[in-house]
Amino acid sequence: MATKATAQRRFSFLRTAIALQTLTIFLQAVSAGLLLTSSYGETLHSAGARVMYGASMLYVLAAVLAWKPGGGSPRPVWHASGFLVLASAQVALGIAHVPSVHLPLGVLMFGLSVLALAGHTRTRPAPQGHRIPS
Repeated sequence: MATKATAQRRFSFLRTAIALQTLTIFLQAVSAGLLLTSSYGETLHSAGARVMYGASMLYVLAAVLAWKPGGGSPRPVWHASGFLVLASAQVALGIAHVPSVHLPLGVLMFGLSVLALAGHTRTRPAPQGHRIPS
């Protein structure tokens, strides 16, 4: 059984991982704009894709760590895995130069990531041994 402090740390790590993923997706949008207007935009966008993919993998790790040892809900693991699938598709579409799907998928990913962040920011794990009033 995890202590309250351990549960809070795991929850905080999960929230940090989601925030990092959201930030990297936003920075990808910025670097996409630079891709169209500057000579170094392609380099930034390419490097950013690797960082964004790493952030998606970190989100999966954080979700598993928040779920498995503490016996919490597996829902964040499903969400994180879905983001990793979307990130994989996004990278493949970018490499294949399919902007008609790559750009809308990036916007969708950013919106979903913001929603995930908002959901994990406003909810707090209940202290062990206490009921949450309905």
